[in-house]
Amino acid sequence: MIQKMGFIGLGVMGKPMSNQLLSAGYTVTVFDISPEPVEELVKAGARRASSAREVAESSEAVITMLPGDGEVKDVVLGREGVMEGVRRGGIVVDMSTISPQTVKALARQLEEKGVDMLDAPVSGGQEGAREASLTIMVGGKEGIFERMKPVFQKLGKNISHIGDHGAGQVAKACNQIIVALTIEAVAEALIFARKTGFDPERVRKALLGGYAQSRVLEVHGKRMTDRNFVPGGKVRSHKKDIEIVISVARELGICLPGTALASHLWNAVAAQGGIDWDHSSMVKVLETMSGVEV
Repeated sequence: MIQKMGFIGLGVMGKPMSNQLLSAGYTVTVFDISPEPVEELVKAGARRASSAREVAESSEAVITMLPGDGEVKDVVLGREGVMEGVRRGGIVVDMSTISPQTVKALARQLEEKGVDMLDAPVSGGQEGAREASLTIMVGGKEGIFERMKPVFQKLGKNISHIGDHGAGQVAKACNQIIVALTIEAVAEALIFARKTGFDPERVRKALLGGYAQSRVLEVHGKRMTDRNFVPGGKVRSHKKDIEIVISVARELGICLPGTALASHLWNAVAAQGGIDWDHSSMVKVLETMSGVEV
């Protein structure tokens, strides 16, 4: 049974996830370029590492939770990276949201060293990380998934093995398409309610009892009517995820017009200075386009 865990990337998601593993009794070695979350976790019982390599040297399995493809590649393959410290038989689990192609390339390189990899991106945001209720979508060998499953169960509630390397990222991409388009649909509906002279919050509550009910309508719709755009999930992150989807779709020659629209709308939010607002802030650019004043 895996007991010695490493965690690299202690941001909005990584820090509470590391805390969950500490609370579950795992030995956790942590590293981040920002010292503050490292200090907090060390006070909670984690072991400090000075590099990704040192994390790997101390761990049976290493989790990375990083902003994007470039950061993951640097941490795994770069100088003082995971590859330099991980031992034969070790496991690397990337829980970031990155390209399926990047996952496959990293998995091949790690396999040459006798190391297994899983891609295990998550959905559920900061709240899900804090409550250990994340949805975890996993790609990689089924036997390695089974070895890591007890760890995943300390981090989330809905845990699925989707298929081979990259499958977790494909599932996460599908999730991000649905969430993006649902945010856009909720924003349009609430703007329609406001523009016709009725209270969008009353309309939102009424819709929660019908077929339009969704987690996005419940949570993000409330953010829209409350004008609360303090980030749970940032525009920056969702915008990046959708750009990955569009890139893969271009390679596959498939048409995703709604996804492209969401990408353009988040570009508009970013242009208004909202790159680090909550992704429900998509409503703001649609309001501007519709002449709605709030």
